[in-house]
Amino acid sequence: MTETETNAYDVVVLGAGPVGENVADRTRAAGLTTAVVESELVGGECSYWACMPSKALLRPVIARADARRVPGLRQSVQGPLDASAVLAHRDYYTSNWKDDGQVGWLDSIGADLHRGHGRLTGPRTVTVTGPEGGERVLTARHAVAVCTGSRAALPGLPGLDAVKPWTSREATSSRTVPGRLIVIGGGVVATEMATVWQALGSQVTLLVRGKGLLPRMEPFAGELIADALKEAGADVRTGTSVESVTRENGTVVAVTGTGERIEADEILFATGRAPRTDDIGLESIGLDPGSWLPVDDSLRVTGHDWLYAVGDVNHRALLTHQGKYQARIAGAAIAARATGETLLAEPWGAHAATADHTAVPQVVFTDPEAAAVGLSLAEAEEAGHRVRAVDVDLSTVSGAGLYADGYQGRARMVVDIEDEILRGVTFVGPGVGELIHSATIAVAGQVPVSRLWHAVPSYPTISEVWLRLLEAYRDA
Repeated sequence: MTETETNAYDVVVLGAGPVGENVADRTRAAGLTTAVVESELVGGECSYWACMPSKALLRPVIARADARRVPGLRQSVQGPLDASAVLAHRDYYTSNWKDDGQVGWLDSIGADLHRGHGRLTGPRTVTVTGPEGGERVLTARHAVAVCTGSRAALPGLPGLDAVKPWTSREATSSRTVPGRLIVIGGGVVATEMATVWQALGSQVTLLVRGKGLLPRMEPFAGELIADALKEAGADVRTGTSVESVTRENGTVVAVTGTGERIEADEILFATGRAPRTDDIGLESIGLDPGSWLPVDDSLRVTGHDWLYAVGDVNHRALLTHQGKYQARIAGAAIAARATGETLLAEPWGAHAATADHTAVPQVVFTDPEAAAVGLSLAEAEEAGHRVRAVDVDLSTVSGAGLYADGYQGRARMVVDIEDEILRGVTFVGPGVGELIHSATIAVAGQVPVSRLWHAVPSYPTISEVWLRLLEAYRDA
């Protein structure tokens, strides 16, 4: 294009990841014309560099670990994983980093895709610079939704750029297995990627600045996963800082706070996330570039009645499923405001993302898995709730013993002793990721403990842990 074109829509969505796609889906379902702007691949971080490739990599690792705990099967799965087959499996689930299918889906709902870099250039206005350099101005009658997500945050170590470190993107898309890999961090990305690459043949050294892994979960979650990583052969060091990183003749050298030099072929920094808002024109509407965007429960940005920030950019819950939940809420709220419908903004209403505050579920796909929803014991106490934690050894449940010989795991239920509802639940153990939705329903639904006694778990399943937890609460 050599001339600037102008197009008017009811809604303009910045970002075509899962969050932006869901906003567009809801606004189109309400009959609002919708434009979606994307500078990379339609489908976003989750589809190509996060959720899908990481879980495709992890599934063979976890399946082999489970099989090795089953009598009659363990002897058949003692060999190494076929790394090339695992990587090919990953490639399949990323559609080989092509977005044709997702573009087709956007077209099927009637949303218009604009390829290029979108920037706010005033209220309700987005200017898109296309791949060939031409510009197109999109105006929004009702709303602009910022769904640009987040990126890996790297520390300010001198010379880090020259080292060419891995971030989550490189860790999930590498086409080769490094012989030695240093992983910096102790959160979800760090633990999952340490699990993957150790199993695929890397010698992993995990360096954690804090006291343990997964600091936002109950302490026992990180402890059990650290033990498992060590058993798998990884070198896990807590309370360890990295002061400098260099690459010498192709070898990465990390120097710790004690002066120790650790060498590797690659180094992954999994040290947090930053919002992708540094170059989207926030300054044109009086907001700070590069900042997180505060929102109300309908996902509308504070002080801007036409601007919504959905998903990672609002810093409420940096999880794909939670961003998609927010997108459904935001899309419904945009439609309600556009059509003059009554806004149902009370807690748990159709236009309020209430679960962000009290019922966020998460699964860490390590071996063992860790799954949690709601508040940890420490968080509940800090929030002023009168609570009691009830713990159960998962190995005491018949279904766990049938699932795997030597099953090791733990469950915790945090009970509000005034309201007799659950404030949080945590499971750690093989296969527990599929347990967490039952806990999510109990926490989000504020189901009384007295009613939970009538939710009978099938025998013999790992879900019988619910009965053990209730019995432990009753007998305490």
